[in-house]
Parts: sequence; C-alpha cells; structure tokens
Amino acid sequence: MKVIRDPIHDYIELDDLALALIETPQVQRLRRIKQLGFSNLVYPGANHSRFEHSLGVYHLAKHLVKQVDEQQRNELLAAALLHDIGHGPFSHATEDLIFRHTRKSHEDIEEFLRKGEISDILKEFSLSPSAIAAHIRGETDPGQIIHSEIDVDRMDYLVRDAHYTGVAFGLIDHVRLIHELKFNENRLVLNIGGLQAAESLLVSRFLMHPTVYFHHVSRIAESMCENAAQYLIEEGLDPKLFRRMDDSTFMMEMKNSGGYASQISERLENRRLFKRALYTDFDSVNNDVIKLRKNKHRIENEIAQRAGIEPEYVLVDIPEKPDIAEMKAQVMVNGSMIPIDKASNLVASLEKAQLDNWRLGVFTPAEFREKVGNVARAFFEVKKDTRQFKLTEI
Repeated sequence: MKVIRDPIHDYIELDDLALALIETPQVQRLRRIKQLGFSNLVYPGANHSRFEHSLGVYHLAKHLVKQVDEQQRNELLAAALLHDIGHGPFSHATEDLIFRHTRKSHEDIEEFLRKGEISDILKEFSLSPSAIAAHIRGETDPGQIIHSEIDVDRMDYLVRDAHYTGVAFGLIDHVRLIHELKFNENRLVLNIGGLQAAESLLVSRFLMHPTVYFHHVSRIAESMCENAAQYLIEEGLDPKLFRRMDDSTFMMEMKNSGGYASQISERLENRRLFKRALYTDFDSVNNDVIKLRKNKHRIENEIAQRAGIEPEYVLVDIPEKPDIAEMKAQVMVNGSMIPIDKASNLVASLEKAQLDNWRLGVFTPAEFREKVGNVARAFFEVKKDTRQFKLTEI
C-alpha cells in the first residue's frame, strides 16, 4: 500500500495492482498529456495531466466498487486507472483526427491491454483485458461506475479542471453523489437525496463549456493542432504511431517537419494564434449547418479560394450539437426510476439552454481576418453576428 497526496482528494491509497499499473510506460505517458489540451493558453494554471486525473478516477471508483463482487472490483479499479491510456497528444484536440484515420476512439484500448507490460500485470492478477475494456466503454452493468450519465470520471474532471483553471464553477459535492449512487435493476441510479448534488454537477458542466472547454482560444489552438497533425499524416506520419505520442513528442515532430506543421508549432508555442474571422451562434445560421461537419475541409478550401489565400490558413470549426450526457441520468423517487430532467426543473431548464453555448467559428491569421470573414459570412448566410465582448478578447 502506498499513499499519494492529491490537491483534490487529499490522500489517494494505491494497492499492489494500482502500483504495478502506474509503473508501466503506457500510464506514465499520461504525465506528458495535458488534461485540457491548450486551455493553458487561456488559464495559465491548466497544466494538469491525464495521469493525475486517472488517479482521481481510481480514488473515487474505490468508494463505488464496494457494490460489486471482488473479481469485478479489481477489474473496475484497473479500468479506472487505465481508462485514458488511449488518448492521443493534447487529449481531445486530436481525438476526431485519430478516429478518422484509425477508427479508434480513446476508449478503444484493448490493444494496449493485450501486449506489453500491462498485459503481464493483468495476467499476474488474473484479470481479463476484454472485461476491463468493456467496463471502460460502459458496455457492462458495473462499468457504469466509470462510464455512464453520472460517473466517477465526470466527477473528478469537473472538480479538477475547475481547480486548475481557477474558475468558480467546480463546487460539486462528489462525496454526497457517491453516497447516493446505487444499483437498481442493474442500472446505476441516483437516490433522491443526491438530487441537489447532481444539479450542482450539471450546472458546473453547463458553465464550464463556454468558459473552459469551448473557450474560443482553446478551439482555435485545437483547430490549428488538428490541421497540423492532418498535414503530417498526409506527409507520411503513421496515425497509429501518432496516437501513441505524448504532447512534447508531437510538438517536436511538428517542429522538425520543416513545413506548414513547423509554422503551426511555432505559433502554438508563442501564442500567435489565428483570429476569429467569423464567430456566431446557432440562431444566426441555417439549422442544418451541423450536417456540414463532414465536409469541413471542402468548406475550408472553398472559403480560402474565394478569399484568395492558401487553404491551410482557413480553419472551420463546426461543433456537434450540444448533448450533456448527465441529462439522461435516472433518479429514484418513491421506488420508481424517473429521468433527472423530470425530477428537477433546474435540469430541464439547462437542457433547453444547451444551444446557447454553441458557436460556429472560422479562424485565420490576423492579416486575412477581414476578407475571410466577409467570405465566411456569405458562405454560411449569417443572419447576424453574435455580440463580441472585449472580455473575450484574450
């Protein structure tokens, strides 16, 4: 048994299985992957890693696995520690790109569990790689502890991200939530006594989206990063190898490329980011605009051609329609399970307000901002621009 001091959960106790898994290169790599990608360009304190988040998820999972049998407890604790080892460089910034080229999401980690050091440890503790992978993907009933509407993964990252960014939205009573989560008919549900704690979690997540997760500076940097990675893959970088890189290795790969990706790495390092040529809300564009996500690169090329610049200097960001999974959580009321938005008027209001945080962005270097903006407004038939406040010009 070993104890680690954590700024969120105070002391985290690690058993022999956890200690063995932590020492593997696959888990140690998570120390070199930022939890929030490029959010440190907005919030300088946001330098925490996937490694410490994984420790936090493990710590919270220990309190809930008491509800399952001993064999599944060890599987779930291993899953809690390993759930993020499939992330590529800069976490979610490269996730869509990796999926396009490998058809693997960050939750598809069975290949990491069947070979190398992790495989040896799982054999030593008589644990099934396929069972652990299924828990991580939320395909098992016990796996809801790690992957469900209200799970220990969400509980940790919301509190941890708020702590390191310094925003005041991470006031979540995760101890109360864990105490009130129970299995009912193989479904992880929330007792009515935990409803206010769940409301706090949902409000925090709702407010963290525009201020942290979808802050325009983060979205610009992530778009630049993804475009540079796509360039490198087209130049011959193996997507499977790219998936196993950490942040610094990928930045070095960009620097050494000598081309467009090298320019982007220099811009990211020195915070010389592209600017918003267009940044507008859902009501200002056609409701079918989200369907254009699949044609993003064609749109970038068309806007660039009309503006008379190279296509790599136009980046289009069309987020998916907001969907907060926690809204589908079930609450036990008088012995019956009901959706959380039926149990809480506050949650129902948040559900309706989700689209308020959605933004369409077109980004380009400062010198092309005006002409790209004019072309983009015409292309997307923008009805009106979202009001821009000086406070957001960070």
